[in-house]
Amino acid sequence: MSQVIRSPKVYDVCIIGSGAGGGTAAKVLTEGGLNVVMLEAGPLLNPRADYKEHVWPYQLPHRGADIGGRARHELNGEFLAPNGFWQIDGEPYTTAPGSTFRWFRSRIEGGRTNHYGRISLRISPADMKARSRDGLGDDWPISYEELSPYYDKVEAYIGVFGSKENLADAPDGVFLPPPKPRCTETLVKKACDHLNITCIPSRMAILTKPVNGRAPCHYCAQCGRGCISASNFSSSQVMIPPAQATGRFTLIPNAMAREVIVGKDGKAQAVSYIDKATRTEMRVHAKAFVLAASACETARLLLNSRSSQFPNGVANSSGVVGRYLTDSVGSNVTGYFPQLAGVAPHNHDGVGGMHMYMPWWRGDRKNEFPRGYHIEFGGGRHMPGVGGFDGLCNEHEGYGASLKQSVRSKYGNFIGFSGRGEMIPNPDTYCEIDPVVADKWGIPVLRFHFKWSDYELKMAKDMQDIFRSIVEAAGGTVVDSARRADAGAKNAGNQPQEKLPYGISEGGEIIHELGTVRMGDDPKTSALNKNCQAHDVKNLFVGDGACFVTGPDKNPTLTITALSWRTSEYILDQAKKGEI
Repeated sequence: MSQVIRSPKVYDVCIIGSGAGGGTAAKVLTEGGLNVVMLEAGPLLNPRADYKEHVWPYQLPHRGADIGGRARHELNGEFLAPNGFWQIDGEPYTTAPGSTFRWFRSRIEGGRTNHYGRISLRISPADMKARSRDGLGDDWPISYEELSPYYDKVEAYIGVFGSKENLADAPDGVFLPPPKPRCTETLVKKACDHLNITCIPSRMAILTKPVNGRAPCHYCAQCGRGCISASNFSSSQVMIPPAQATGRFTLIPNAMAREVIVGKDGKAQAVSYIDKATRTEMRVHAKAFVLAASACETARLLLNSRSSQFPNGVANSSGVVGRYLTDSVGSNVTGYFPQLAGVAPHNHDGVGGMHMYMPWWRGDRKNEFPRGYHIEFGGGRHMPGVGGFDGLCNEHEGYGASLKQSVRSKYGNFIGFSGRGEMIPNPDTYCEIDPVVADKWGIPVLRFHFKWSDYELKMAKDMQDIFRSIVEAAGGTVVDSARRADAGAKNAGNQPQEKLPYGISEGGEIIHELGTVRMGDDPKTSALNKNCQAHDVKNLFVGDGACFVTGPDKNPTLTITALSWRTSEYILDQAKKGEI
C-alpha cells in the first residue's frame, strides 16, 4: 500500500472544489479572517493561455472538431473554455441497466463556471414551498426571505443584468442595465406578445457596466469560450482572486479527493486525496470542511467515506446521500424564418447568450403537469460552430460554389427554442457507488439510475406545442422538432431508446444535477440542516447544488453562490463562538 503523507498544518477550513460554491466560500471565509485551503481536481487556470474567446477555426489543428471529429456536435469542442468533459480518460462512471445518464465534469480551477451559460435566475418564494401547494416532494427548510439578502450580495458583487418586472415566478434582483434586444429577439417578442406569453430581458452574470474593477462586456458573443477581460462571471476570475489577495488562501491543484476522515469525536479531521502528479495519497487537516465538488462528486466523496461510525458513508445515517437526484427537463425546437434572409448583414453578436427569455407564465392556472418551465431562445448570425451547417449539407445536392451560396442564403435565418423545467424527485433516480468499477486513482466510481416520470414527459410535450405556436406566430416554420408518437409516454420505462419522447433530454444532459445531499429539518429524511451543515458531523458543510431540496426551472448557479455565501457567514459566526 502506498504511503500516506500527512500535512502537519491544520487549516481553519478545507474546501473541496473551486467552482461557484467553492470559490464563493473561499472569498467569504478568507475575507472573514480564516485560513483556507482548497483542493481542486484539475490544474490552475491561466485565462490568457487557456481561454479561446478570440481564436478562429483556422487557428486550431482540427478547426475545433478535435481528433477524428470526436467533438463534432458536442458541447466540449476545442472552442470551449478549458477542461469540460462528457468523458474523462481514466475517470469513468457507469449507468444501471435500463438507464441513460450523461455527466458533464470539469477538472480545472473555477470548474464549470469557466464555460456555463451565466443565466442567473432567483428561485421564487413559491418554488421553495412547492409541496405546500401541490403535495409533491418537500418544502425547503428555509424561505425565500431568508435567502434573498444573499442573492442581493451575490448579484451586487458579480454583476447581473436584468430588468425589474414584478413577476411572482421571476423575483427581481440587483440588476445592471440589460443589453438591447437583437433582431431575432424583437421578432420573437412580438410573437409572444400576440400569444400572451411573458417575454422579458434575460438575467445574466455578464457586465454591461464596470463592476469592482472588471471591464464591461465588449459583445464578442463568445462567453462559453472564456472571457479574458473577466467581463462575465467565473469563480476562477471573480471569487478566487480576492481570496488569494488576503494571504490566507492556499490552492492545491491536481488533488483528487478520496475520503473524508472522521475522528473518534465524530468530527471531520482531514480529507484524503490523490496527488495526480505523483500518484501519492496525501491528507490535509482542517477544523471545518466545505464540500463543493458538484452535486454528484460531493455525493461520491461522502459515499466513499466509510468507517465503523459511518458504514454507509459520512453524514449518511439518513440514507439519503445520492438520492433525490434531479436534472432540468429539456426539450428543443428550431424554426426557420424567411424574413431574416432579407436583413442586411450587421453586427449581431451581443453577449454570449440570450438577451431575452420567457419566464414561467402559467403558474396561476392548472396545467397537465406540476411546476413549470422557462424558455431560452437565440439565433441569428453568430459565429458558426463545428458542424453548424451539417444539416444543410445533408439536404443540399452538390458542393463547391453552389453549396457555399446555399449556406450563405440560410445563414442566420434560424432561431432555436429550449425549455428548462422542474423535475419532481422520484425513487428511480439516484446515484450510488458502483460495486466493481474504480477510476485510475483507485477511487470507486458512481453508478447512475435515471428515469423521467409522466410529469416530465407531459411537460416536454407542452414545450413542443408552445415552441411550435411561437415559431408559427412569428412567421416561421418548424424545421427540427421532436418525434411526437403517441406511444412515447408508454415507452418511457424502456429507456434507453433511439429517441426519447417529445424530444425530452437525457438525464444529466442539461448539466443541472442537484439534490444528492439535501437539506431539511428532519435528520431522518435529510443529510443537512438549514445551514447546509451535516446533521451527523457538525464541522462538515456542503456548498454546491447537492444541498437543493427541489430543482426548480431556474438555472441553479446563482442559488448555489447565494447558499454558499450564507453558509460561509454561518461558519464565520460558529468559528468566532469556538463551535468549530
